[in-house]
Amino acid sequence: MNVQSKITLTAAEEALVAAFGRLSGSLPGNADVTTERDRLAGELRKTGLPTRRIEAWHYTDLRNLLRTVPEDAGEAVNPLPALLQGSAVLPLVQGRAGSAPEIDGVERRKVSDALSGGDKTVRFALSHADDAIGRINGALVSDGYVLDIAASLEAPLELQAVHGGGQVHTRNRLNFAEGVTGTVIERHVAPAGAAALVSNLSALTLGKDAEITYVVMQSQGANDTHLGKLKIELGENAKLKLLIVNAGGKLVRHEIDCAVVGEGADLMLRGVNLLGGETHTDITFDLGHNVPNTTSTEIIRNVVFDKARGVFQGLIRVAPDAQKTDAKMSCNTLLMSDFGSFNAKPELEIFADDVQCGHGATVTDIDPNHLYYLMARGIPRKVAEGLLIHAFVAEVVEELENEALSEAVEAIIADWLDRHE
Repeated sequence: MNVQSKITLTAAEEALVAAFGRLSGSLPGNADVTTERDRLAGELRKTGLPTRRIEAWHYTDLRNLLRTVPEDAGEAVNPLPALLQGSAVLPLVQGRAGSAPEIDGVERRKVSDALSGGDKTVRFALSHADDAIGRINGALVSDGYVLDIAASLEAPLELQAVHGGGQVHTRNRLNFAEGVTGTVIERHVAPAGAAALVSNLSALTLGKDAEITYVVMQSQGANDTHLGKLKIELGENAKLKLLIVNAGGKLVRHEIDCAVVGEGADLMLRGVNLLGGETHTDITFDLGHNVPNTTSTEIIRNVVFDKARGVFQGLIRVAPDAQKTDAKMSCNTLLMSDFGSFNAKPELEIFADDVQCGHGATVTDIDPNHLYYLMARGIPRKVAEGLLIHAFVAEVVEELENEALSEAVEAIIADWLDRHE
């Protein structure tokens, strides 16, 4: 006879289950969605949050790191000015989609309406058995946007998620039609300063010849937990420039799952992680090259101060039929403190024989020769260090080749560095 021991839930796990109990009656969804929410909440109650014993969570022991979960009610907040002037802002205030201007070529629906109507396109399946973010979000998701984008975007589009503390669970689906071009910014900010638990799932589908720049800007509060997931599918000759910037949050995990399914597709991923205090930030990346003649490059730059800890897990998988794949991945870290740490785990799984694939990782401090060069010209040490750190991370931002966007992101980076050097 098999005997399975019953797990004793932690305070955070109890709080998540309790939140579902309080909110389940008011969350959107038809009978099928409600059944799915019940199932996911039941799985969370049965298994708890993942620990380091699970390979995908080995460096981010969520059960141990997530000690408390805030109540679901947060402070009142309002939308903020757009990151880029002239952008069309779609607000997600405290997890609720608000009023927004009409955008030419963009059909927009609220996720809450789609769930209530039983729309299966917004009911994302779990990525795998240990998909804790998908499980939490699937049980508690309240709203978001479904965007069918049939024409190129004349101005940037900003999905602006403003949090005032408490629990916020959102998701977005963006479908870019054939040949569409544009820039989208997914921005998570917390001006109120109250502790928040945020989960967000976004799914991007790029049709043939679509060329999109997508930025995830996360600058939440010092006590916030952000659990984000990005699911991507690239069609034939589709090109995606993806920038992830983490400049806030106490516990952050971003998962990126990308499937390259069209020949000629190209992914350019750039990441900037700014870590300070006693924070923990994790980017976990899974890229599948599934067809021939596709390319990808990933460069992650990290700056670690104080007792902060960082993680990058990157896996590139090349399918047997994916000949002529060209994929490169690197992770570079500036360790500015003897008490900070960074774990890098780049991996390749290659089942084709005519490919070019590689990866690398470095962890170092500031080059003393570069520092000496600046100080010898009368620049104080602190200022010189700041210039070198800024140049280290700004290099990948400038690769977006969008001057206004680069300047806006670099301003956020500069502000963060001013507060942490």
